[in-house]
Amino acid sequence: MTADLNPLHLFATPWFWASFTGWTLAQVIKMTAGFVKTGQIDFRYLLSTGGMPSAHSAMVCGLCTSIGLTEGFGSPIAMLAAGVAAITMFDAAVVRRAAGHQAKIMNQMIDELFKQHKLRQTHLKELLGHTRKEVFAGMFVGIAVAVAMVACWPA
Repeated sequence: MTADLNPLHLFATPWFWASFTGWTLAQVIKMTAGFVKTGQIDFRYLLSTGGMPSAHSAMVCGLCTSIGLTEGFGSPIAMLAAGVAAITMFDAAVVRRAAGHQAKIMNQMIDELFKQHKLRQTHLKELLGHTRKEVFAGMFVGIAVAVAMVACWPA
């Protein structure tokens, strides 16, 4: 068995394109929702964390699904991808979400202190994680993109 040592071959796989397209689609959905709310296009949504749907979930589920569809869901690499997807989605829904709640409380504390004392006001980013609904929406985006990508990929 010979290894493919050309890193450019990464771009010639449905695995890369399913994960990249899933992530991109989720971020574009966020940007579109922001445009609908504000009437302005904000390109910061393309690199933002948090929000509906989870781009991290879309990316790892796109990767996992495309690997499963092409290599078999019982293959070791599909199982590894499923494990990475599960860890990523758990982190988004639990760990980063908790950090966002902590940032919100700290920002409230800073606001209260700022009103009573002269302190420099610096706010922490509160939208770090995702709700379970946002994670599942990202998961469905990733799976749908992967199914479409593998179905359209030339054999």
